[in-house]
Amino acid sequence: MKKIYIIMLALVCAFPYSLSAQVDDGFFNSEKVKETLLSDQKNTLKKTIKVEVNNLWKTSKKDEPVVIKLEQIGTDFQIKSATVWEGKTEIPSQLDDLNGDRKADELVFVTNLAAKEKKSFKIILSSEKSNKQYEPRVYAEMLISDKKGKHVPIQSLTIPGTSNIYNQLHHHGPAFESELVAYRLYFDQKQTIDIYGKFNKGFEIKESQFYPTDEQLVRGFGDDVLRVSGSCGAGALKGWNGQKATHITPVENRTERIIAYGPVRTIIEAEATNWQYQNSELNMINRYTLYAGHRDLLVEAFFEEPLKDEVFCTGVQDIQGSVSYSDHEGLIGCWGTDWPVNDTVKYAKETVGLATYIPRQYVVKEVKDKPNYLYTVTAKGSNYFYYYTTFTSMKETFGYKTPEEWFAYIRKWKKDIEQPIEINIKL
Repeated sequence: MKKIYIIMLALVCAFPYSLSAQVDDGFFNSEKVKETLLSDQKNTLKKTIKVEVNNLWKTSKKDEPVVIKLEQIGTDFQIKSATVWEGKTEIPSQLDDLNGDRKADELVFVTNLAAKEKKSFKIILSSEKSNKQYEPRVYAEMLISDKKGKHVPIQSLTIPGTSNIYNQLHHHGPAFESELVAYRLYFDQKQTIDIYGKFNKGFEIKESQFYPTDEQLVRGFGDDVLRVSGSCGAGALKGWNGQKATHITPVENRTERIIAYGPVRTIIEAEATNWQYQNSELNMINRYTLYAGHRDLLVEAFFEEPLKDEVFCTGVQDIQGSVSYSDHEGLIGCWGTDWPVNDTVKYAKETVGLATYIPRQYVVKEVKDKPNYLYTVTAKGSNYFYYYTTFTSMKETFGYKTPEEWFAYIRKWKKDIEQPIEINIKL
């Protein structure tokens, strides 16, 4: 990772990840142009593959992500567009560049699978760009405020570790959502994951920008439902000093970026360079992926060098007066009610359920500090680990209304994660 000493702002541009060619006859104003385009079409390179997706689990899976790593395909051309077909039906999909080299690394789509069901898909990869856009099922934005108070979209921001831009960013960092839930990621040393609960399924962040107006609240918009303060909120990764969770500081530089806007998934990253931690100097990227139809986040931690004996922690906030649940094997949850903001006159208390699941191979032990229920985690000898976090809000007309319902759900959620689908690529 390169050292960066300047503040970098990148204006957001449109990202039509999932495209198919469209030609408007009105575009042609000469036979020469038409002949050129027809010639280009003849030079387009394509490759068709078959993908079989098998649900080996005894229960159904809804909006199950199917992720194809394009390096496994081995095309002799740069993939610039793709279409996915289930029979004669085209399935929304997207291509994502995950490392910033302007080349697609993964193709992703979601599908519904009954228990023990197997499906086949045809995927057409092309060297030609396309203009077609699918109906988005996720949304993401990062906004910075100018001197006039206007919120300007940006895609990436890098600052020195000694700088503080928290209050210059609208909603304090990237905000992103699926139909079910919305999150935001704080741009500071806390890197807290905060949550926004909805009454009804749908998209609100583009209009409410995480702070609904009185008129929007009357219309049934959701709102911020958790006062995270210095906690880990919903599954933020923290340091661990042996007694309590610590923030990601000191660092040389901080970066947060949006690397995928949809339509199938949105991906947010937080990068810290030269983090002075437990006698090590760590370069770390935390990646947060939210899929269409999902309330849970996949959280991944990437390190430039393999880890030694460093120990981190994550879990859920101990909401005031909460009840908690743990299976003592990587799953922790809580259910509680508290004021979501400091204004206790205008806003009512909110009830939420939180949960985080860490795969057993990363768990060191279950711990507790004042604001959090936690597990300590490590991945000695590896430069990667991952876990999941999720939440529900009492606001939801489609959610969970008691701690018993919530804890039953998260036990099922863990089992579902532990039974991944099988993906077979036939070239």
